[in-house]
Amino acid sequence: MKIRLSAKLLLAWVAVSALAGCAGTSQLITGQPRTPVDAVDVVLYTSAPPAYEEIAVIEAHSRGSFAVGDQNKLDAVIARLKKAAAALGANGVLLQDTGSGGGGGGIGTGVGASSGGGVMISTGIFTSSTYKTGRGLAIFVSP
Repeated sequence: MKIRLSAKLLLAWVAVSALAGCAGTSQLITGQPRTPVDAVDVVLYTSAPPAYEEIAVIEAHSRGSFAVGDQNKLDAVIARLKKAAAALGANGVLLQDTGSGGGGGGIGTGVGASSGGGVMISTGIFTSSTYKTGRGLAIFVSP
């Protein structure tokens, strides 16, 4: 009974920790934010449009997105950039940089005993693949 309860608490802690690391974006306001827009209306630019107003520098990563494969991870980054830009009222993202980050792993072992004479030994292996990153400017382009 105690082992099951402990396992449930551990699982809940892991889930909360994972979600806490899933924010996926950061921003530095450099202009005047506007009324938020829908992310589907945000246009991705790879070169600067003729005239625009800069609102913020935004960064995003694919960690926690559950995307598999480089293209899907990059798509997750772009979606996060657009969502962050839309929240600031930008109707465009001027993409500045994309890249890859991190990766790593670890091995953990645990031994436990109960007063009833039971012994439990467990081993866990954790690996993480490389994630994608992106940086851009949240911009407002006049219609």
